[in-house]
Amino acid sequence: MRIAFIGGGNMGEAMITGVIQNALARPNEVSVGEPLEERRKALAQKFGVAAVASNSQAAANADIVVLAVKPIHLAHVLQELRGMLTASQTVLSIVAGAKLSTVTSGLNHKEAVRVMPNAPAQVGAGMSVWTAAPEVPKDRHEKVRQLLRSFGEELYVADEKYLDMATALSASGPAYVFLFLEALIDAGVYLGFPRDMAELLAQQTLLGSAQMAKQTKMHPAELRAMVASPGGTTVEGLLHLEDGRLRATVLKAVVAAHNKAKALGG
Repeated sequence: MRIAFIGGGNMGEAMITGVIQNALARPNEVSVGEPLEERRKALAQKFGVAAVASNSQAAANADIVVLAVKPIHLAHVLQELRGMLTASQTVLSIVAGAKLSTVTSGLNHKEAVRVMPNAPAQVGAGMSVWTAAPEVPKDRHEKVRQLLRSFGEELYVADEKYLDMATALSASGPAYVFLFLEALIDAGVYLGFPRDMAELLAQQTLLGSAQMAKQTKMHPAELRAMVASPGGTTVEGLLHLEDGRLRATVLKAVVAAHNKAKALGG
């Protein structure tokens, strides 16, 4: 599989890492279009890929062309690649807020896929939600799945509206988790733990709790009840979280992020 990345930032690098480590493509089958010379040199040295300044050169002959640029640069990239792609190429956009119609009309190219990944892709634990234009053949869906699974899990949705929802939940979600993680660590330090010990305890607690929920498939309320003994310390702590309206605050945060995502997409 020949893959071109238009943009060599953190998410692009995460995807390149997954592709090469999982042998979906050899380094000589991966190209990167990146305007910053220093970044091009770093990617070429780290992965052995072809990193060039020209996006059209990077995209030439690729089976999948990944648009991994910031939203403010998308219009320029679409104009640069407009008319350059062939029917055998599939465009995969991870640009936040950019609708399929924006990509297909901007490129004058119908075979497009929209993906919303998240930051844990950088450590091979990403969550990607994606959809595809009707013109994308089903056999290319499998190539997209392979690509996305190389750096985490993927979920296909038939309706594009779920991409804005995923932006608010799974894409923005790590920031919410990191904020809670930071609060747990600070609480541990307040109690008297050295910071490195508090970090280890809090990190493993969040990681283990997520794994437990995923593997047992039990409802979170059931899992919470398993930890919270009647009249115990956990119930006392939960009382304060409920007093602080943690549940409602998280819900409002996700709703606000969803509204912002819809606004960005026009």
